[in-house]
Amino acid sequence: MPCGSGCVAEAERLAPGLRRVLAPNPGRLTGPGTNSYIVGEGAVAVIDPGPDDRAHMAALEAALAPNERITHVIVTHAHRDHSPLARPLSARWGAPVVAFGDARAGRSPALAALGDLGGGEGVDEGFRPDLRLGDSAVLEGAGWRLVALWTPGHMGNHICLRWDDVVFSGDHVMGWATSLVSPPDGDMAAYMASLRRLQGVGARVFHPGHGDAVTDPAARLAELIAHREGRAAQILAALEAEPQDIATLTGRVYAGLDPALVAAAERNVLAHLIELCARGAVVAQPAPGPQAIYARAMRADRGAR
Repeated sequence: MPCGSGCVAEAERLAPGLRRVLAPNPGRLTGPGTNSYIVGEGAVAVIDPGPDDRAHMAALEAALAPNERITHVIVTHAHRDHSPLARPLSARWGAPVVAFGDARAGRSPALAALGDLGGGEGVDEGFRPDLRLGDSAVLEGAGWRLVALWTPGHMGNHICLRWDDVVFSGDHVMGWATSLVSPPDGDMAAYMASLRRLQGVGARVFHPGHGDAVTDPAARLAELIAHREGRAAQILAALEAEPQDIATLTGRVYAGLDPALVAAAERNVLAHLIELCARGAVVAQPAPGPQAIYARAMRADRGAR
């Protein structure tokens, strides 16, 4: 059961050297809450400390054995449900905060040029790591070794972390839901490329930022790729009839959606449209963005429309 605000959750031992503590922040975009992972024994790393909630900090510390200490605080990406507790936890234990970069790191210059597009799930704009963990970089501690995999898409500074045949997949791959891709932090082209990169890792299990473990990563990755390719095809088909705005398109391709999820769906549609514009399949007037009107690009084999 999710642990509500003020509740001190008990750690769950997932495997030798791996514990999970659930943060008390359940919601439509977080599922049961943020998963914080403790890797190692003795001198341990905490992956995704979560929101700045002192009850959650107490739960993480309660999960430690009497002589254990936190030596690294690792953040998969700088969204407010993953990174804000990093600095308080670091200050308490003298452990460096480790990430790919700050909240703007890894963002596509083309998307950054579009300016503030609003929306999204909350960027921790003040996030600054002490140590930057680049793509393929290795971080080691007593009895554990993590390899960083830069996986932009959900956010530009998103990394997954490989631990032997296990991958901590952050918000890039989850079993209970698809990831929100919300420009300019989210990038659909990068998201798809990162999914395909993860197909080559050959992991046995993914431990995501929210929800239960993904026990068949290959099947889930194939499912997510097919889902996004299908959504892009739906958008193109909907635009065959006439130019449309994002709200109209969302209503057509997400028919019957829970009204509480419409805003998130519109952000995913925007991400698809920006990617389709970039590859010349769609045009936007006056320019790609939340308020634009979108139409199929004219092709010689289709004739003028």
